[in-house]
Amino acid sequence: MRMLSEFRLPAMPDMSGLAEAQRRNLEALSNANRVALEGAQAVGRRHMEILQASMAEMTDAIRAMSGTESPQVRAAKQAEMLKSAYERAVANMKEVADLIQNSNSEALGVLNKRFTEAMDEVKTLVAQQKG
Repeated sequence: MRMLSEFRLPAMPDMSGLAEAQRRNLEALSNANRVALEGAQAVGRRHMEILQASMAEMTDAIRAMSGTESPQVRAAKQAEMLKSAYERAVANMKEVADLIQNSNSEALGVLNKRFTEAMDEVKTLVAQQKG
């Protein structure tokens, strides 16, 4: 009996505090998912805009190439169009990559902020149980 009376059970954690922390965790995860989804939608919209612009440019290029110019003039125009198309493609790829990176960074920022807050909450709970 004496051993049982000296045996100390750890203090029960603050259950409402833990529930609130879990709610904040789920809220942060939900926010991060929302940010990621909005980013994916923005990338999809931009891809569609790029595709539509490319199709319009290709149609204009085909019309321009059907003229009666000499083969040398047409070859020069083709080279210039290819160069221009390549530069636009590289710029578009960079723009889409930047959109993806920004979206991912924002979503990760939401999660990192919550993780830091959660670690501070754990420290506070541990300090309360010790004190």
